[in-house]
Amino acid sequence: MLPTGSHRSAVHERCCMPRYIAFLRAINVGGHTVKMDHLRKSFESLGFADVQTFIASGNVIFQSSSRSPSSLEKMIEAHLRKALGYEVTTFLRTDKELKQVAEHRAFKNAGDDYHAIYIAFLHTKPGKELIDRLMTFKSRTNDFHVHGREVYWLCRKKMMDSEFSGAVLEKALGMPATLRNSTSVRKLTALLTGE
Repeated sequence: MLPTGSHRSAVHERCCMPRYIAFLRAINVGGHTVKMDHLRKSFESLGFADVQTFIASGNVIFQSSSRSPSSLEKMIEAHLRKALGYEVTTFLRTDKELKQVAEHRAFKNAGDDYHAIYIAFLHTKPGKELIDRLMTFKSRTNDFHVHGREVYWLCRKKMMDSEFSGAVLEKALGMPATLRNSTSVRKLTALLTGE
């Protein structure tokens, strides 16, 4: 049976709302432990629809009628600061943006000679001077590629064995970032697209 009246308009409104993915910094690291059910409920309390979490590292999928990601980031950060008692920097991407991030081939000639590729999400695209500073950390172990608001980090060792880290990346760029394994990003994109 087709939805009618107000129910039909509610269904139409929800299907037309933008879908966002929030990448949260400092969730379940550094002694801060947050259960995903609690995190989901925190997002639902903000009025977001179809809230889901993806693995326990601070990835939240939701829909909102707002078309201002920067306003949503500030709102989420303020809410989580109050709910959790500490700063949780938030980076939003739409589902379409995330698909582009996942499909971008940052290291076309890398072969299989690496441990992992990590993707750092930023608020803004870094300028040339900052990118040049980041590139000074290139080594036999680490390589970098900047594309828009993401930094792709190819690491040939386990992260814990590398002299480079998320903290070093933030210091080099002078801005906050949050890292995700590219495999997780691809899996999240597949979940969103149904592929």
